Amino acid sequence: MAIPAGFAAAGWIPFAIILTGTLLFSFLYVRFFHSCYDSDRSTTITSILALSVTLLTSLLLPVDVFLASYMKNSDGTFKDWASNATFRHTVEDSVLYAYYALYSIVVFFAFFILPFIYFFFEEKDDGENHVGSRLCTALKYTVVFLLIGAVLLLIGAFIPVKEAPRKNSTEWEKLEFIVSELGQNRGEDALSFILGVLSLIGMLYFIIYSSCGISSWPVHLVRGTRSAVAEEDDVTKQREITTSRITNLRNKYQNKKRLSSREQSDLAELQENEHLLSRQERHLKNLRESFLYKCKCILRPVEIAIGIIGALLGFLLWVSLLLTNIDKAINSLGYKMGYAQKEPKLPNPFDFVLIHAQKAFPVDYVIFVCVLIYLVLFTIYGIRNLGIWCLCVRMYKIRPHRTPPQGMLMLCSTLMYTILAINIFLYNVSPQYTTYGSQQYIANITNATGNSTNQVLKRCSSEALPDECTMTRASILLLRFFYKVWFFGTVYYWAMWVFLLVTVIAFFVTIIRKRRSSIEGLVEGDDLEESDDDDMLRA
Repeated sequence: MAIPAGFAAAGWIPFAIILTGTLLFSFLYVRFFHSCYDSDRSTTITSILALSVTLLTSLLLPVDVFLASYMKNSDGTFKDWASNATFRHTVEDSVLYAYYALYSIVVFFAFFILPFIYFFFEEKDDGENHVGSRLCTALKYTVVFLLIGAVLLLIGAFIPVKEAPRKNSTEWEKLEFIVSELGQNRGEDALSFILGVLSLIGMLYFIIYSSCGISSWPVHLVRGTRSAVAEEDDVTKQREITTSRITNLRNKYQNKKRLSSREQSDLAELQENEHLLSRQERHLKNLRESFLYKCKCILRPVEIAIGIIGALLGFLLWVSLLLTNIDKAINSLGYKMGYAQKEPKLPNPFDFVLIHAQKAFPVDYVIFVCVLIYLVLFTIYGIRNLGIWCLCVRMYKIRPHRTPPQGMLMLCSTLMYTILAINIFLYNVSPQYTTYGSQQYIANITNATGNSTNQVLKRCSSEALPDECTMTRASILLLRFFYKVWFFGTVYYWAMWVFLLVTVIAFFVTIIRKRRSSIEGLVEGDDLEESDDDDMLRA
């Protein structure tokens, strides 16, 4: 019996729709942040494609779960066509090759496309307009990234990894759910290693930016911003005081031929401050007279509702991650196995929701996409607040319509690495869903006396034989990588504890801080004049 055409269509058609939506989301996101007066087509297209491909690595997971779960009936038996192991392997391989393709493209972007486009545009900023010269210089710098990528691939391909234990041994019985899928695939090992390194970088970004966004964004939405009218009055008073100080300084020394160096410095600082306050006053006046501000009484309840939903979602994910980490601390196989679990023991609310929603596919897909988009938005908000840093130096500020092309590339690079870490985070907050979905199997339970055996329907776990349940390809890739190179699994596990702690600290810091300005991020001291002109034209 052949694989039903409707089965493949039911799994891949929603993915095709999501692919279109992902491209649209990436396009709108890039258009929202990129500078209106310093844009570049190559950086815009590269940013859109890089973000889209990385998002698809996460959005493929619900399809993976559906294809694994749909092969079984609700009574725990395989469907007629899926009872053939060859057909099951065909379905599994199609998903596995999709993961290979997407992750390979991510690596290609990380080590070639993004660095090349960054340096190509950087040469334009340095006054070099000849395309051939810019290409040569960009390639020269990009070779460094290619060499780093090649070294990481070689290390991943040839580094000694843990071998599978001897069959029928005690360790085999504990790890059969992993080692039964363990194969000698040096190409996969190399790809997994380089992705593991990128995910470590992404985990650092996730701890810094995502924890900040999850804690602060919902709070800021609920609290709102300062009144534009009151803020305009304060700014006007500050400007008048500054103008008075400038006038007094000039009048005091009007008979002098020259001001001292300190007096000149004070005067220049006061003039810069006056200029900044004038711009703030102008922006506040435009905001107060705008249509959206006049509709604030209508939009404010929507803003509060979004903030409450975001807070509840963030709390749900935080609790789910906490329960998973506690469960791993008690019931995992230990740090030398990357804290892998045979099955979750503690209840997990987010996992529970996804497992039951998966029975009505694509409801779980919709929930998963919403959660992923929320996490990306949380991360973007954290990046907007903190900026992009390198070696304790802020390289770029991320602001709507003002982010330069190099900043957009750095932002997309940061998001790419963070989304790789989010994939691991989602596995931690929904371990059962991401491993087996809603699959069940028939277990033979022997009674206390040992005289008879009863058949019981149980949720799939590692206790089931490999032929009774089908693990998702995402969980297979992750678990066997953790088994071969336990260091990564251990670091990810402890990084999740750090994330939980930083999220709590960031929440209390946000509560203590005063309410945001109504023009936060719109006016900075180092803005160019044309950025103000653009704002007035849009207004």
